[in-house]
Amino acid sequence: MSQHHTLLIVGGGAAGVSVANNMLRQNANINIGLIEPSEKHYYQPGFTIIGGGEYTLKAATRNEADLINPKVKWIKDHADSFQPEQNTVTLRSGETVTYDYLVVCPGLQLDWDKIKGLKETLNKNNVCSNYSPDTCEYTWECIQNIQSGTALFTQPPPPFKCAGAPQKIMYLAADRFRKKGILDKFTIEFCNAGPAMFGIPFFAKALEKVAAGYGVNKFFNHNLVEIDGPGKTATFETTDSAGNKQRVSKKFDMIHVTPPQSAPDFIKQSPLANAAGWVDVNDNTLQHNKYPNIFGLGDAASTSNAKTAAAVRKQVPVVVDNILYLMKNKAVEGKYDGYGSCPLTTSLSTVMLAEFSYGGKVTPSFPFLDPRKNRWIWWWGKKVGFPWLYWHLMIKGYRIDIPHRESYAKKFMTEE
Repeated sequence: MSQHHTLLIVGGGAAGVSVANNMLRQNANINIGLIEPSEKHYYQPGFTIIGGGEYTLKAATRNEADLINPKVKWIKDHADSFQPEQNTVTLRSGETVTYDYLVVCPGLQLDWDKIKGLKETLNKNNVCSNYSPDTCEYTWECIQNIQSGTALFTQPPPPFKCAGAPQKIMYLAADRFRKKGILDKFTIEFCNAGPAMFGIPFFAKALEKVAAGYGVNKFFNHNLVEIDGPGKTATFETTDSAGNKQRVSKKFDMIHVTPPQSAPDFIKQSPLANAAGWVDVNDNTLQHNKYPNIFGLGDAASTSNAKTAAAVRKQVPVVVDNILYLMKNKAVEGKYDGYGSCPLTTSLSTVMLAEFSYGGKVTPSFPFLDPRKNRWIWWWGKKVGFPWLYWHLMIKGYRIDIPHRESYAKKFMTEE
């Protein structure tokens, strides 16, 4: 059995649904197929504040069927393999789907298995993670119940979803402990496989101050490799300045784990992948570097931007417009500049809105607001405004383009 679509989309998350619905707003008659096995769709930026007790999983969840335009053929199956020379995708069921144009955006996979012992102890023994709808509620349970002790928060080597998420939950937990009057009963440690608080120095300096305000102990070049839940012990591989590695163990009473992440295995094993396993696309046009009728965006793309919903919001119009250009025999345009945004929750009432593009350029959207400042308005955005924009505008295919400018940040750079 086989079916054909003018545009075929692999992945029904933020990127896939937005591309389908946006395309129909540009061309209401285009024949679109969307491959997505899951019946639930999650607002993943909400997972952090679910873990912090400020949001609910119900509020972050919708039925996939309610989000996909009825004109789109929903193919409720897994994509299994790609045959780009034949313009064909084979499904796990064995059925094949052919296309004129293909968009690949299946998101990331969480590699829990790369940390020895993690899967066996996750969601018990005070071992939690905000990175899955199956685990984020247990984070809040841990934060509610623990009264003292050592709380570890880990960050793996990149790439992973949202560059600030591993430390955002740490600040929410610390502020929760402070409000309960028990912060001084905790030793809080940030164990980061990387060399700094954040990949962009402009924001790293500001986050250092936030961490210091909560008394957080920072351990850089510490990569979690093993965890013994019942024994309450985490083992890290550390790297010194000379590149020498050794293993150190830390005891904990609670640990929040950010799992290693990578492109899905079916992407890594496909002819669409680059050497690192990502969908091999041009950084600016998002067109595949080998197959011109294929595009990639979102977390599985090879672009070096931060893997956030805000990046997807900027990528969708570029992909849609470039497919329409190809249909009219026009040249594609390289309009994506690597924009991403990370609303860094620094307390239960404040957020630092980090916006940046390729090369670590700080590119705010609001010219008169210092992006390093912790503001209540962005906390409101995190809890109310951004989810509303996601469900009611972005996912429905509307274009939301708030200009961002490197020049907006220069005033604040000189004030450092």
